[in-house]
Amino acid sequence: MKLLVVVGARPNFVKTAPVINALPATGIDVAVLHTGQHYDYQMSGAFLDQLGFPKPKHVLGIGSGSHAEQTAAVLTGVELVLLGERFDAILVPGDVNSTLAAALAAAKLAVPVIHLEAGLRSGDWSMPEEINRVLTDRLSELRLCHSPEALDHLASEGITTGATVLVGNTMIDSLFDLLPAADARDCCGRLDLPQKGFVLVTLHRPALVDCPAALGEVLGTLQTISEELPVVFPVHPRTRARMGGALPAAIRVIEPLDYLDFMGLQAQARLVITDSGGVQEETSALGVPCITYRTSTERPITITHGTNRLVGLDPALLLAAAREELGRPPADSITPVPLWDGRAGIRAAAAIAVHFGAGLREPMSSPTSPIADTAESRYLSSTSEEQER
Repeated sequence: MKLLVVVGARPNFVKTAPVINALPATGIDVAVLHTGQHYDYQMSGAFLDQLGFPKPKHVLGIGSGSHAEQTAAVLTGVELVLLGERFDAILVPGDVNSTLAAALAAAKLAVPVIHLEAGLRSGDWSMPEEINRVLTDRLSELRLCHSPEALDHLASEGITTGATVLVGNTMIDSLFDLLPAADARDCCGRLDLPQKGFVLVTLHRPALVDCPAALGEVLGTLQTISEELPVVFPVHPRTRARMGGALPAAIRVIEPLDYLDFMGLQAQARLVITDSGGVQEETSALGVPCITYRTSTERPITITHGTNRLVGLDPALLLAAAREELGRPPADSITPVPLWDGRAGIRAAAAIAVHFGAGLREPMSSPTSPIADTAESRYLSSTSEEQER
């Protein structure tokens, strides 16, 4: 079987690396297509090396642009690759424009689509990501889910073609794999930050940073929080462009960090304030308290797990939640999220191999199966020790 994996933005690499690394054991050949939606290969080479990510075979280099421009460019580029080389299936992760465009190109050419991180829903149709993920699930033959509520979302939408399998969170595989290397780099020490003695902030979503009044309010709140504990803010280029000179002096602004350094800071933060989806997951796996400054989340398991709070775009609620969290003693233990165990990539690779049966193309006719009671699915849901036996 030949599988094309399409990536377009930094989180895509983190999510797909564990699957790509596990696929050779199944006998499946993998080629990577990098659309360049956010990072071209030359700019992200160091990041890919950190993940042990293979060099992409195809690089589109589409760059930035409007949603329509990016989607159209990826749609055209992926179609040309699929017409020029036979692939038995295509794997697309997450919910960026590259994900939807690649899935649509493949579906039009009758190439089966595998959606990694399927079934996430925020219910917020103002988010471009929500549109991308819903449509991609509709186009997919095999949907790989990272948490139980994703299965419920897909079932409620009446998606019955193909197959749906709960495999866990592959992004956490990458986190656990690289955490020792991140700790060894001692980003806290280089920045002179006390371990568990600072607040880490990431803000970049248009709903916040494109509104001067809303951005100004949250910056004022962060300044108030900094009176209790140092606030460190690696500023996303989009956010910096909108801030101008409006940043309060009390907030420590630094340049964006690479994956390992940011991971190291997350692991040692006392509290994280973010509007990122992936950060909600990483802090939950690390046991670091997180406050999400958004009106919705497509990762409700982080809320029910107790490591994340959703406060909307309300600076008063943000300040109250931060003060409440900082007033508690740090947790001395971590309750793991089910299937966020560092083995999701192995389960995802096994699900692909089982579904496609040694590389044979199959029609979208098998029932939706959230880990049915079969020998194959018992392997997918078993522990690493059971698999090794």
